Amino acid sequence: MAVDTLSLEGKVAIVTGSGRENGIGAGIALALARNGASVVINYVSDATAKRAEKVAEMLREAGGKVLIVQTGVDTLEGARHIVQKTLEGFQTTHIDILVNNAGVGFLSTLTSELDPVETAKVYQVNANGPLYMVSSVVPHMPPGGRIINVSSTQSKQGSEMVSTYAASKAALDNLTVSWAGELGRSKGITVNAVAPGPVLTDIVPPEHVEAMMQPQIDLTKAAHRAGTPADIGDAVLLLVNEKARWITGQSISVSGGITH
Repeated sequence: MAVDTLSLEGKVAIVTGSGRENGIGAGIALALARNGASVVINYVSDATAKRAEKVAEMLREAGGKVLIVQTGVDTLEGARHIVQKTLEGFQTTHIDILVNNAGVGFLSTLTSELDPVETAKVYQVNANGPLYMVSSVVPHMPPGGRIINVSSTQSKQGSEMVSTYAASKAALDNLTVSWAGELGRSKGITVNAVAPGPVLTDIVPPEHVEAMMQPQIDLTKAAHRAGTPADIGDAVLLLVNEKARWITGQSISVSGGITH
């Protein structure tokens, strides 16, 4: 009898927003690459280029095949660019795994001055970005394909400090359910979300780490600590495996038990 494995040999994956070596996207990309997937690293800012190269080197050291694509996901043209570069770079006709990880957030409270540009960007990247990516990838995704949206525990909890970010992730949870229904029976594609709790990356300004992170860390049940990119990457690895074929339309808390 063959032994069950988590091998992703022969699979092609895109992980958006994965160009920071200590970020959640990099943790996910590494988990996929070390299990055999060919992985596209995506980043948007010129300032992140050297960090994206470090991520690519991490994946290569783990034995993975890597492609780096610089572009934003906040436009349909950007999403299509990632897909086209993936097909060309890996000389493939299929994309098996899409992880919508790219996201932005800004401090936003009703007692502070609202910035309409920042507010629009949050929804454009966090909700419309995955929409553009899914629309662009699905024509190239075979039955058994996997789409994973990176949500947040704040989609259910709300947040007094980053309310627009929390709301955008709630929208992504809803899209996850809708896409699961649309793509499941018709195309054999599963769509799920993972919802991290606090993960210590440099996306949170140092001066706000204590106020934003510690109350959440104090709610964890698995261990009294923040999550790590590896924690999130391993959860995604389980969901993209063939063994997860009967799991779809779910937002799964990967938070040490903060939410369910």
